[in-house]
Amino acid sequence: MKIAVCVKRVPDMDVRFKIGGDGTSLDEAGLKFDINDFDAWAVEAALQLKEKAGAGEVTVISLGPDVVQETIRKALSMGADKGVHLKADRVPFDGFTIAKALAEELKAGAYDLVLFGKISPDSSNGVVGPMVAELMGVPCVTAISSLEIANGRGTAKRELEGAQEMVEFSLPVVLTVDEGLNTARYPSLKGIMAAKKKPLESKPAQLAEPQVKVRKLELPPDRKAGRIVGEGAAAVPELVRLLQTEAKVL
Repeated sequence: MKIAVCVKRVPDMDVRFKIGGDGTSLDEAGLKFDINDFDAWAVEAALQLKEKAGAGEVTVISLGPDVVQETIRKALSMGADKGVHLKADRVPFDGFTIAKALAEELKAGAYDLVLFGKISPDSSNGVVGPMVAELMGVPCVTAISSLEIANGRGTAKRELEGAQEMVEFSLPVVLTVDEGLNTARYPSLKGIMAAKKKPLESKPAQLAEPQVKVRKLELPPDRKAGRIVGEGAAAVPELVRLLQTEAKVL
């Protein structure tokens, strides 16, 4: 089975962000970047399917500037077989522009299974996977938390609000991976060394004109300092008054 996993390089979200000088992007100085967690789970799912079958090929694809090759190499060190870098000066915000570029590459590869993470934390759009499926003309199951594939067909579970949904599908298919499907493995020293010798093809991304653009980024205003109005039951009347007259939430 030929499996493709589309991955994205994203910043560590546990830091304080600064807006870049252009006002439409982040200042990357001092930021740490890594593979998107959801995408790492997608890579792990592909590797487990290959290992279970005892055969197959896992290709990792990423779009962006040259630095995304580090992200691809990490997936290769986990056990993927080869990488494809779709080179672009920056990753567009428009999910459809990204999806078109990825779909063209994926069509040429004739993959049986295409995996995405459910969402990336930097843009939080969650649309690229389904858009790719539509452009490729294949089924799509989103936000899966379990997966079984055998004899050209598969079953996936989706977590719903207060329920679970079991979906059956035939290959080829596009799947987006949610939290809970697995725990991504750490690259071993042997895997890191082997990744340096694995093929990584770089080619220009065929990007269409974006239909959605970021016009301006703004940080939320600083929150006002809290105020202690008293202690115990005696403070309740004053608290209620402030909620009515100042906060205006009552």
